[in-house]
Amino acid sequence: MSALAEGLNHRALSMLRAVVAGRAQMRCSSEPDLFIDGVPCCDQYLAHTLAHEGFIEPAHQGAVGKLVPAALTDAGLAALAPAPAAA
Repeated sequence: MSALAEGLNHRALSMLRAVVAGRAQMRCSSEPDLFIDGVPCCDQYLAHTLAHEGFIEPAHQGAVGKLVPAALTDAGLAALAPAPAAA
């Protein structure tokens, strides 16, 4: 797990949960903007970071500028997994 995954804040985790719930779309671009419930995400810098660090990705390729469903990567799923209980 990357250092970013260990330090994800509540906003980042909420964004990942919106992707899991099927409420998120990404604009196909080198800087993939994130939309939740059809509204641009309030923290596009964090959305870009989540994409560039490999937590979210477009569910499929689209033309530049097109909105497509967002999907979690394996790293995104791992970031949402509950922490193991201490022994």
